[in-house]
Amino acid sequence: VQLQASGGGLVQAGGSLLLSCRVPHTFTSRATGWFRRFPGKEREFLATISRSGTTTAYAEFLEGRFTVSRDTGTNTVFLQMNSLKVEDTAVYYCAVDKGPYGVQWAGGYDYWGQGTLVTVSS
Repeated sequence: VQLQASGGGLVQAGGSLLLSCRVPHTFTSRATGWFRRFPGKEREFLATISRSGTTTAYAEFLEGRFTVSRDTGTNTVFLQMNSLKVEDTAVYYCAVDKGPYGVQWAGGYDYWGQGTLVTVSS
């Protein structure tokens, strides 16, 4: 069973990207989160969305630039990233929470997708 994250790429500072994560049916009863990792660093929490899509939570440092959403019909979770900065350059991951509501630490997630690289140029 594997998550499929996609949508990364090269974008100029100030631009936008939409990341997608196809969640296998097996995990649709759980929350899904987005994280990123900088080289040599631990994964950093960005956002999470409950299994129903009605509850979301974000890392405070994002200041409203990113939005997480869920299409329950296609079992796809999205991360809309706006006003991107050079310092947002990282590998981005989606992950399935152990429960239905979503937590803000990596240890609460037990299935991880392969990361997608986001590069923001100046």
